[in-house]
Amino acid sequence: MRSLQLHAALTEFIEAAGTHLHAQVAAGAEVQFELEPQRARAGSRRASGPTLYAYRALTGEFIAARVGELERLPSHGEAAALLEGFEGLERYVASMGAESSPGDVRARVRAAIRELLRDVFAEQTDFEVRPERLHAALDRLERSAALAGRCETTLLATLHGLTISSTELPITRGLMIAQPHALEGLPEGALAGGAEADGGHLVVALAAGEDDSTAALVRGRAVLQELLRALRLFGDQRVTLGALAWVRVGGGTWQSLALGEGGRPYGMLVVRSEQEDELRAFCNLVSRRAPHGNELAWALGRFELGCARESSLEALTDHLLGLRALLEPEGPASGLLPGRLAALCATPERRMQLTERTIAALALERDVVSGAVSPHAGLEELAREMANHLRALLRDVICGHLDVDLVSLADQLLLAPVANADETVPAQASAEQMLGDTSQSQEILDIFI
Repeated sequence: MRSLQLHAALTEFIEAAGTHLHAQVAAGAEVQFELEPQRARAGSRRASGPTLYAYRALTGEFIAARVGELERLPSHGEAAALLEGFEGLERYVASMGAESSPGDVRARVRAAIRELLRDVFAEQTDFEVRPERLHAALDRLERSAALAGRCETTLLATLHGLTISSTELPITRGLMIAQPHALEGLPEGALAGGAEADGGHLVVALAAGEDDSTAALVRGRAVLQELLRALRLFGDQRVTLGALAWVRVGGGTWQSLALGEGGRPYGMLVVRSEQEDELRAFCNLVSRRAPHGNELAWALGRFELGCARESSLEALTDHLLGLRALLEPEGPASGLLPGRLAALCATPERRMQLTERTIAALALERDVVSGAVSPHAGLEELAREMANHLRALLRDVICGHLDVDLVSLADQLLLAPVANADETVPAQASAEQMLGDTSQSQEILDIFI
């Protein structure tokens, strides 16, 4: 797939570089020349005659001496950033005969930009951008990606419930979120957005690997799931992948693939351009620190199951189970969940309100299970509130902001003296009393819904 944003950014930078270099020449800077022997073609009259010489402009050396100036051009930053994620970067630099330090991506980007400028302005002294030479140079760059990925498995999916300010948002090398119009060669279904289309969607493009396509596809599915998990933890809305994805090997045809993620997004998570670095860092952190084989991992799994439900009410039990795993190891009969959740997720003056909201959510769960509830906006909002509290706790523990032993932390907060109070009364006690009275919990449900 061809990145239109990369080509546009490189074109803008090359044009700005040409203007800058032309101004240098106009101000008196000189492009040096060297004598180059011109051999006659075999069989011609001059084949055995004397060697002729011609002057050749040392444009490459002129450009190399001004790399620092060109890197300060406003358009350089975006072009360099997009080149960092370009799949054919290493092959392009090698094909152009340039040298760069192994593993040093920035050095390769610098070398690629230098070689691209040399290719566009070869032996010119006026540094005028000629469209045919610019297009040819960009095509050579693009062919490097095609050669690099001739056996590569590419996985493509649609993403719903997310908006980005940029046309393309690289997450890691080989993984990118983009506006559908930003990439060429997409299958028709990816452009349309599928059954989940609700007025706008994004696409996720993943270069899954160059080895066995089956193994690459398994890894690709896992990467998409990691991305989805990170996006759901990053924002307070439900983001979902489309049910249908597409896969191809090298430059072959796209084949449809069922993902079966399920769920419907509500609202919209907006990632502004100034948040992109934060999102990239967060995705990397979640990938490295995702829990395994403990209560936190189980709660995270319940959170994700809830996100895949068709409605917030259907997800309520999943999210309450996740909260119970984190905050109520004694079991639901203890009635400790509301107070502990309030201690961790509310300021002291608002703990009683959150305690009562949680009791209302527990009463709502019983009604959902029994079928004695008619969905409406207030109920949906209460269910989403519980989902957001679970998301916040999971995010803070995974990021290291909270200790994994949330129970001990909550109990310490509950036993701490309350400012301006005549005596210390744990909020937990009030929660237990209200949970013990079924009629009172139903009254709270009626009040808060």
